[in-house]
Amino acid sequence: MTGRRESGRDRIMRAALGCFSRDGVAGTPLGRLLSESGVSAGSFYHHFAGKEQVAAALYVETLRLFQEGFLRELRRHADPREAIAACVAFHIGWCAENPDRARFLFTERPPGRDEEGGRDLAAQNRTFFADVLAWWRPHEYHGVLRHIDVTTGCVLWLGPSQELCRMWLTGQVPQPAPDQIALLGEAAWQCLRRPDAS
Repeated sequence: MTGRRESGRDRIMRAALGCFSRDGVAGTPLGRLLSESGVSAGSFYHHFAGKEQVAAALYVETLRLFQEGFLRELRRHADPREAIAACVAFHIGWCAENPDRARFLFTERPPGRDEEGGRDLAAQNRTFFADVLAWWRPHEYHGVLRHIDVTTGCVLWLGPSQELCRMWLTGQVPQPAPDQIALLGEAAWQCLRRPDAS
C-alpha cells in the first residue's frame, strides 16, 4: 500500500517554508519557488495568485499548528501554575521541533485584515484567544490569576520565551537549556498569578 501522493499545493507550501524561512518572502524569487517545489508556472497559478498569497497561507497554517498544540498542552494541566510553566516549555519545544516555521513567524509580517488570508487569521485568532480566556477566567474568579486583558497576559506569558527563541533561531545565542526554560516558566507564573496567590 502506498502513501498519499503530495499535491502540487503541498509541494509549493513545503518549498515556500524552506525558502521563506531562509531568505524571506521578499528575498525569494518566484522562479526559485517554482524550481524548489518542482511545479510548473501553470500549476502554481492554479493554486496561488502569487508568492504573497503563498506566504499568507503559510502564516495562517503555521500559527494554527502552534495554537492547536498550545491549547492541547494548556488543557493537560488542571493546576494553573503547572499549565503556565508547561506552555512556556511547549513554546520553546515547538520552536525547536519546527525551526523553519518558527523563524518564518518571527521574521514575516502577518497578513492584515484586508489582505489575502487576513480574515482567516483574524477568525483563527479570535477562536484561540477565546479558548485561552475560557481556561483563564475560572482561575481569575477563584483568585489565582490576575484580572488582565488577553494581550497583556500573552505578552507576559510568552514574551520572554519568544525573544529567547528568536535570538536562538537567528544564531545569536545557544539553544535554550532546561534550567533557562524552567526559570522562564516560573517567571511567567510570578507575572500572571494574583500577588496574594501561593
